[in-house]
Amino acid sequence: MAGKGGTGKTTLAALLVRLLKEKKAGSILAIDADPNSNLAEALGIESKETIGGILDDISVHPEKIPSGMPKDSFIEYQVQSAIAEGDGFDVLTMGRPEGPGCYCYVNNALRNVMGKLIKDYAYIVIDNEAGLEHLSRRTTRSADTLLVVSDLTCVGLKAAKRIHALAGELKIQMKKKFLIVNAYAGESGEEKVKNTGLDFLGSIPYDKEIEGASLNGGSIMNINDTAVSLKALRKLGEKIWQRL
Repeated sequence: MAGKGGTGKTTLAALLVRLLKEKKAGSILAIDADPNSNLAEALGIESKETIGGILDDISVHPEKIPSGMPKDSFIEYQVQSAIAEGDGFDVLTMGRPEGPGCYCYVNNALRNVMGKLIKDYAYIVIDNEAGLEHLSRRTTRSADTLLVVSDLTCVGLKAAKRIHALAGELKIQMKKKFLIVNAYAGESGEEKVKNTGLDFLGSIPYDKEIEGASLNGGSIMNINDTAVSLKALRKLGEKIWQRL
């Protein structure tokens, strides 16, 4: 998942996890790769540990690393232990370092762990931070599908176009690259979206139930099964997770 901030990436990531769970298509890992973490909350899960918090703790207490165990191996072990178990899916949260360190080390730890977790799950949904930073740091080196979320604003669509271009420049291996328009209010946007370079997958209509869950801090897993956003995404879903 990628796109400009405020376009609904996290909401759509949570909806996709819900639909994959409904399909009973296999094990699911949801990764919140945004330092401003809220995917676990959207999925109704309390994320007790984050990668950022683990790295902070090790930095302050290096004596916790067992004698003879490489630091990187200990970090990877701790991060894998931090995966929270939900009902039918797991969640791993990146978080933000509280100390003076930058996000580079957190991103490296996430990238290394992801490389090992890929073989353990049938589906991995990665909710990336807004903008281009996560691509520049190559947190994600490959994926079956890049799903860029936008609204119909010029700013949102320009961001989508830049994300597509940067993914190509960095040679990130992605079999499919889709654009999805979120919170769609009926405006004709065919001309606007076709210049992004992405395959236009479709649109998700504005949904009062989603807005209510967001305002009240509710979980996407608890919204009504007949919510218009779920209905729309069900029609598009097979194209998103179908493997080529």
